[in-house]
Amino acid sequence: MKFTEEHEWLRVEDDLVVVGITEHAAEQLGDLVFVELPDVGRPVTKDEEVVVIESVKAASDILAPVDGEIVEVNDVLTDNPSLVNEDATGNGWMFKLKIEDMSVLDDMMDEEAYLKFIG
Repeated sequence: MKFTEEHEWLRVEDDLVVVGITEHAAEQLGDLVFVELPDVGRPVTKDEEVVVIESVKAASDILAPVDGEIVEVNDVLTDNPSLVNEDATGNGWMFKLKIEDMSVLDDMMDEEAYLKFIG
């Protein structure tokens, strides 16, 4: 699993990259009450707003961690946004990306580096 400074995690599954927010981010936001997911088939560029989330504390944008195409979204979050709070790095994933070059993940933080980052 890889991590960004924007508190997103990325997990490679076959030829796709699954993206969500970290447990740390979910804790900081508090209970999520709304998630707006992107459209499947949408091309995205790194740092582009992809998901809008609202919690009891704040509204936040989730940015695309890399260039790619949205190939699947976690529709369960539309009716149950609190799943992100319950299982941020598992069933609380947000979207799956198809990317051209998996090597772009090599420069991202691993779990040890992320834990130091949020330290």
